[in-house]
Amino acid sequence: MRERIDAMAHAVTKETGGKLTYQVGTMIELPRACLKADDIAKTAEFFSFGTNDLTQTSFGISRDDAASFLGPYVAKGILETDPFISLDRDGVGELVRIGAQRGRKVRANLKMGICGEHGGDPASVAFCHEVGLDYVSCSPYRVPIARLAAAQAALGKTAAGQA
Repeated sequence: MRERIDAMAHAVTKETGGKLTYQVGTMIELPRACLKADDIAKTAEFFSFGTNDLTQTSFGISRDDAASFLGPYVAKGILETDPFISLDRDGVGELVRIGAQRGRKVRANLKMGICGEHGGDPASVAFCHEVGLDYVSCSPYRVPIARLAAAQAALGKTAAGQA
């Protein structure tokens, strides 16, 4: 795939006479992609973990259907929190950690982050900092929350202000 993209970029610059600067990367939205991140990083310059889809595929449940049964799961202690609101560290988070480690093993300067609603959740942002991700992306209305959470994570503080 990388060769096709590079060939197209070369053709465009040759045709237009302009200069084209670009990076090639991918969304990581399936568990297998996390596990194969070392192979993917051979040609990708960045990963964006799509945590909404990664959560759906890891749990095998649709986000659209989850509201009908996740409440009781949380209330009964089966799950700590709704995994579509706050990243499931033990499952989905572990896949992100594996993907990040395997990707950076092959490409040390690999840029990585998450996109989706988890990017605006303080606990999820703190997790991203812990595993060495470079950025989070979220809905515009959640950007202030994400920025504050990222600053707190960088300072080693939690949302409750603890060091």
